Amino acid sequence: MTATAPREVPTFVAREFAPKRTRYCVAVPVINEGERILGQLRKMQGHAELADVVIADGGSTDGSMEPQRLQELGVRALLVKTGPGKLGAQIRMAFAWALEQGYDGVILVDGNDKDETGEIARFIAKLDDGYDFVQGSRFVPGGQAVRNPASRLWGIRLLHAPAISLSARHRYTDTTNGFRAYSRRLLTDPRMAVFRDVLAGYELHYYLAIRAARLGLRICEVPVTRIYPDDGTVPSKIAGWRGNAKILRVLADACLHRFDP
Repeated sequence: MTATAPREVPTFVAREFAPKRTRYCVAVPVINEGERILGQLRKMQGHAELADVVIADGGSTDGSMEPQRLQELGVRALLVKTGPGKLGAQIRMAFAWALEQGYDGVILVDGNDKDETGEIARFIAKLDDGYDFVQGSRFVPGGQAVRNPASRLWGIRLLHAPAISLSARHRYTDTTNGFRAYSRRLLTDPRMAVFRDVLAGYELHYYLAIRAARLGLRICEVPVTRIYPDDGTVPSKIAGWRGNAKILRVLADACLHRFDP
């Protein structure tokens, strides 16, 4: 079916392979992740009882999103964005679908096989405890950064996390980590205004962390493990000076509250 929400959600095609089974879903935003996403889904099959898995695809052309294979790997639904926008649009698409399906919260995890998806249980426990935003962190006790590029780690700890923490008036330690969770209460709070086209890319991640804290919603961090490949490659959609400069511009705009409703 083709779904278009009355809010600002990109048009998308949803293909559902199984009925809803769990209170929460795990949304995995991807675009052309190839064998990385397939390997990750194989690992996630061992935790299928915890949360339904939905793929939020930005329009992959590498053959990795073949429906029958996804179904065999335990994916509940494949959402394919047909409207404009990048990462933020994919995530808003997943949020809108999850709310329509009746989930009590959404766990996000990147689709490039860098995260220990067995740690999903930690996010579910915090959602069950009533937290609205649960941020995964490599830098709290129990967290690990394995073969993470030093330049990224220092950038997070010296610039990115302090900037967002200052703007949010809440201390965060790992603000670029895409392993996180949101409650239904947060996603439907009209003060959050999640479903806006201006939140098209990384803006969404930064805005939600800042806005949730400023509104006094319940926030916590949980330890997570992020493992980079041992062949020296860096699976990321952020590359080069231009990509990093854009991230810095978006960070500045978010910290200056330019995305606030």
